[in-house]
Amino acid sequence: MIKNKDKLNCYKLILTALHFNINAMRRNFVSRLALLCIIFLSGIAGANAQKVANYAVGQYGKPNYEHFSFWTKAGKRAQIAYTQGKYGEDKPVKYLGKAAYEGKAAFRVQLPNGTILYVIPSGINLKVQSATKSYSKTFAWAYEGPVDGRGTFCSECAEDEKDAMKLLRAYYLK
Repeated sequence: MIKNKDKLNCYKLILTALHFNINAMRRNFVSRLALLCIIFLSGIAGANAQKVANYAVGQYGKPNYEHFSFWTKAGKRAQIAYTQGKYGEDKPVKYLGKAAYEGKAAFRVQLPNGTILYVIPSGINLKVQSATKSYSKTFAWAYEGPVDGRGTFCSECAEDEKDAMKLLRAYYLK
């Protein structure tokens, strides 16, 4: 036969266990809620994030320098900028859509002066060429960031040539 004291101890044990489970459930709920908030906020930040793949030919600061910047924003293709020459400034380039050039996947762009060029991925580089081949240059991925501890880190820039090409293929060739 169970005595009242044993019943009381049993009730206390059950209440302690329930209290522990309620607190654990509360902590679990709060941690899950915090995790959902972090995921949601990082999704918003990621959705608005900008990325850029920079490609250049020639030496910066020299008359023969040329540079393309291919931007994405909020998971979509955004603007393209082109710079030419020693003191060139970014000029907008018009994206004309996907194309094929000599059987290779490419896309077409139109420079501010009206020139239409094919942009053709070639390994980790870009071959940029006119239909008549009067303009034909190979652009390499351009690192933009600190050199020898000087300069500013580019948070939007593709990390390396593989990341840059991945960005181009995902947003400009699809």
